[in-house]
Amino acid sequence: MSLFGGWSGSRGSFFGGIHPPEHKQRTAEEPIEVVPTPAEVRISLLQHLGAVCDPLIKPREEVHLGAEIGRSEKFISAPVHASISGTAMRATVATLPNGRHVPVIPIRAYETQPLADRALYDAMLGGSWPLGEAEQFEPGEIVESAREAGLVGMGGAAFPTFVKLMRQADQPVDTVLVNGCECEPFLTADYRMMVEAPQAIVAGGLLVRRALGAQRVLLCIEDNKPLAVRALREQQGPGIEVVVLQTKYPQGGERQLVQAATGRVMPGGGLPMRVGVAVLNISTVAALAAAVYRGRPLTHRVVTVSGGGIRQAKNLLAPVGTSYRELIRLCGGLTPDAARVIAGGPMMGFSFAADDEVADKIPIPITKGTSGLTVLTRREIQQAEQTACLRCGRCVDVCPMRLVPTRLALATRANRVSLLQRYHIGSCVECGCCAYACPASIPLVQLIRVGKIQFQNP
Repeated sequence: MSLFGGWSGSRGSFFGGIHPPEHKQRTAEEPIEVVPTPAEVRISLLQHLGAVCDPLIKPREEVHLGAEIGRSEKFISAPVHASISGTAMRATVATLPNGRHVPVIPIRAYETQPLADRALYDAMLGGSWPLGEAEQFEPGEIVESAREAGLVGMGGAAFPTFVKLMRQADQPVDTVLVNGCECEPFLTADYRMMVEAPQAIVAGGLLVRRALGAQRVLLCIEDNKPLAVRALREQQGPGIEVVVLQTKYPQGGERQLVQAATGRVMPGGGLPMRVGVAVLNISTVAALAAAVYRGRPLTHRVVTVSGGGIRQAKNLLAPVGTSYRELIRLCGGLTPDAARVIAGGPMMGFSFAADDEVADKIPIPITKGTSGLTVLTRREIQQAEQTACLRCGRCVDVCPMRLVPTRLALATRANRVSLLQRYHIGSCVECGCCAYACPASIPLVQLIRVGKIQFQNP
């Protein structure tokens, strides 16, 4: 195991899963670039699970980078902050890739910004980070910093982070898992974070341990990322260690990661705390370090722009609210055969037509949970014609949740809500393994998503 600097532990895995082509080579060695300040950002007042924020500013009001512009008094929510300095415009509505309509506040940028280029990168990710000072903070201080900074899960779930950091007397946490298993094809944003900002990640992980009163922090990385393993191992110390896991999709899924890294099995419908574990994304813990040690709210994030339909793939540190169109422009635009733009990766992302984005019909803003933008060509999205189910069982073999996806699809088509409940549709994580493995090209994930709507609205 010399590839990982002498690490000799067993590689963790889980039931099911698949091995799709990774397609990470285009951006894996591309350093994070800072996006030049856009002329305008459109900041959603809903970038998290929970309640929509109420606007705190009025049209034509001047705002500055990091200023709070939206907040809700509901418990499950997260405030939003200005990602640039400029003039606020009248609130409007945007449609996110998942089809949800959300209120947004447009901000037109000032010509001069307080932070830009390398100074912005250094303020948010660079420099040295304290690795032995977490104990100076009370747990409640860390929780409050996460709340005020508007931190959410940056791996895509967007659950308010402060809630995860609150100790529960009846469910104590002994292990913190920092999730660096970026298993979605094409995406390398978290990988570049691990390579370029390992100290910020470790500092954040130690803050999580302090907040929850845990004994250990495990930095979980798949075995196809040796440079990230080395970078983080150089920073690990007492109570924090790197755990190398088997490369398999969806290794980054919360339930799968808990099983692979600790051997513990989460109960159906339960949270990691039920088995003494907390799971946070790599970028989320780095953002926690920035909030606690540098007083910085979550205003920027790293986004991978990749795929055969983009001219120059990149990893970009972008202001929240930047449009997908702007990111595409910064990457040289689309190729002539670009056919589909996906918010996220091809397995779990939401897609829309490439020509819509080029024609400026969908000025979609990125949110705190946007980890990537994948542009596929016509050839890459071609698939065989859909046929009847072959009863081959491949979807069952690869489902990491041990469901029977074809039964869920049939129940959805028949609008049989009672069967959807019997077949545990709520346990589906929509990872896409079943659709990937299906030789009949049945859109299983799409059908299951429809089934969830039927189940929630019988």
